[in-house]
Amino acid sequence: MSANPAAASYLGGVRILDLTQFEAGPSSTEVLAWLGAEVVKVENPKGGDPGRSSFRGAPGQDSWYFLLFNANKKSVTIDLKSPRGLALVKEMAARADVFVENFAPGAIERLGLGYEAVRATNPGIVYAQVKGFGAGSPFERGLAFDMIAQAAGGVMSITGESDGPPIKPGTTLGDTGTGMLLAISILGALYRRKTTGEGERLELAMQDAMLQYIRVAFAATATTGAPAQRNGSKLLSGKAAPSGVYPCKPGGPNDYVYVYTSRANPAHWRRLLEVIGRADLIGDPRYETVQARAQHEEEVDAIVAAWTRQHDKREAMRLISAVGVPAGAVLDTLELHEDPDFEQRGIMQVMRHAECGDFKMPAWPVRHGGRTLPLAPAPLLGEHNEAVLGDWLGFGVGEVAKLRQDGVI
Repeated sequence: MSANPAAASYLGGVRILDLTQFEAGPSSTEVLAWLGAEVVKVENPKGGDPGRSSFRGAPGQDSWYFLLFNANKKSVTIDLKSPRGLALVKEMAARADVFVENFAPGAIERLGLGYEAVRATNPGIVYAQVKGFGAGSPFERGLAFDMIAQAAGGVMSITGESDGPPIKPGTTLGDTGTGMLLAISILGALYRRKTTGEGERLELAMQDAMLQYIRVAFAATATTGAPAQRNGSKLLSGKAAPSGVYPCKPGGPNDYVYVYTSRANPAHWRRLLEVIGRADLIGDPRYETVQARAQHEEEVDAIVAAWTRQHDKREAMRLISAVGVPAGAVLDTLELHEDPDFEQRGIMQVMRHAECGDFKMPAWPVRHGGRTLPLAPAPLLGEHNEAVLGDWLGFGVGEVAKLRQDGVI
């Protein structure tokens, strides 16, 4: 399935002033850019978003990290510490539909761009903020990155082996996970504004966002009255056997297949026994019920693993899935990157970047009208100064040149 050749217009005409950096904020505004909003990223003329230099590749080029979270956006460079630069941003805010920032606590207010200041010039603005900790929290002034949010938001406490320490998941739930929740809220606020004309302030803390992603763990706590326990690759919400990763040949670090037989579907266990050549165990009272298998979990795991070790992970997934039992090979990032299926379906797309060259990256995964949305490159620093200041504020070439000469942009 190829990418849609035309840019999405779901948010056509929506102007978003993006004062975010790194990942939590940029991932949120990038979603809106995918959907057709004009997202203008305001950056410091001296280096721009710090994410541009994170995980840097070739000398002098923007990092792959930056490209991943800033596709489809525009960039203007404005010195917010310059009175003229601050005035420019206020003028742009007066013409924006959405204002998004994720500066350190108190920084946006010290700049003179807090909610009340922006609302005074644009009462209909949707003003969205991401912080590490929520207003009123004892840690309200604390700084946070992805791993801090995951630690303080409960995610690490339920991740890892039962006899081991807490572990940070590989996914950036604290950053991108927060960004997705903020994007949904911005869309809701914009929809409401269509009928009321009213703007709104949206505040989201990374710590608070994590609670949305561990709701099943809270169900476990409600059931037992105790903290949810780490359970490795197995489920938190009660024992199910088999349920977990099982080793496959040739025995590399990711040569595993996840196999799960649902507690709600007894047929899964019987089908699995047939496919692994152990139909002789069908009806065996040691394994016939969910409760019995939970009591003999180590034996069940050994039975399944004896079969999976004879197959590579993709073959194991194919054979088990074919009989209607949930199974998934543990695929690493290189395998996913090189799998032609994702590019053919538009889930992975190639960014054509003027300086970094071609860069294949995950695109927006939702199909709209049967197609995925197109990918435009992340902007060079200040690439759209002339275009944005001309379009938004009516500045001519000479006026923009004077701002550049004065060091404002």
